[in-house]
Amino acid sequence: MSDIGDWFRSVPLITRYWFAASIAVPFIGKLGLIDFRNLMLFPELVFSRFQLWRPVTATLYFPITPNTGFLYLVNLYFLYHYSTRLETGAFDGRPADYVFMLLFNWICIVITGLLMDMRLLMIPMIMSVLYVWAQFNKETIVSFWFGTQFKAHYLPWVILVFNFIIGGSFVNELTGNLVGHLYFFLMFKYPLDLGGRCLLSTPDFLYRYFPNTRGGVSGFGVPPTRRPVPQEPAAGGRGGRYNWGQGFRLGGE
Repeated sequence: MSDIGDWFRSVPLITRYWFAASIAVPFIGKLGLIDFRNLMLFPELVFSRFQLWRPVTATLYFPITPNTGFLYLVNLYFLYHYSTRLETGAFDGRPADYVFMLLFNWICIVITGLLMDMRLLMIPMIMSVLYVWAQFNKETIVSFWFGTQFKAHYLPWVILVFNFIIGGSFVNELTGNLVGHLYFFLMFKYPLDLGGRCLLSTPDFLYRYFPNTRGGVSGFGVPPTRRPVPQEPAAGGRGGRYNWGQGFRLGGE
């Protein structure tokens, strides 16, 4: 048991709580401590009866049955593996920025779930994080079922196709991929690569609750006036931003 405890304490803080909640909530529903229907997303109950916990529990709950148990474990692995790599890689030392990414993705997924009458949001949320990791690590070679290997850039779409073949549905995966793409485009692609305005940034109040744990300044960068060229990181003052730079490979196996 001490080995499990040591492993659990070694998981990055935000991923640790998300991972633990994604185990606790499904088992609460499985054991009947709370009616599992109270953990799912029903738009009419959210709006008419103000059951505001449902968007949260629907993101953490997944039905555990003989038919869904394997899929649940696979998604737990994806959550642990790719959230840990993001939190200790691209977002290392910047918990506020990582929390903001999760909040942005979650809000977009909840809105989509309410509009599309989706009951469970765990898979879209995990896929949105996996998609962001894949964008940061496009050239990394990953392994999939049956020993197949390809660049990480294709991983979210390979998972989508694979789940469609074995399960006949791809809505959850597609929702997560599109939300992850929206975040990455607004936060990085549009301002840094296309020279557009900075439309998305971490609110200052999150830095008060989740201060940076490494040196440097908050944030990921300001939009350049032209396509980025190698330059020194901005320094000094609150307005300074962290410069990702060109040609810097994030993450990796």
